[in-house]
Amino acid sequence: QVQLVESGGGLVQAGGSLRLSCTTSGLPFSNAYMGWFRQAPGKERELVAFISWRGSITFYANSVKGRFTISRDNAKNTVYLQMSTLKPEDTAVYYCAADPRPFGTIKEESAISSWGQGTQVTVYS
Repeated sequence: QVQLVESGGGLVQAGGSLRLSCTTSGLPFSNAYMGWFRQAPGKERELVAFISWRGSITFYANSVKGRFTISRDNAKNTVYLQMSTLKPEDTAVYYCAADPRPFGTIKEESAISSWGQGTQVTVYS
């Protein structure tokens, strides 16, 4: 059974930092692209960042470029999202996702193999 479990969300003041973690089980982690998505109230879910199998390729949405860093530890089956200089507009539920394919090539979110349950990030000014 595939499981993705996010942690690290919370309430933080604007300008602060948080690190999200997503620990996985039941999937070939070292062969999976790992991604972070987020969904703000009243908005569609959007791709925030993804990282390739060995971490050699990363992608960031323009809205988080320079502030967020995605990384992975294949020995721990865990992917991280370091979020810095947080803004109120970063408030959302953050979801971890896994797929053998690069997320930029997947046209429908419903086609993504595995999802976590989400963790809430709230940034207040």
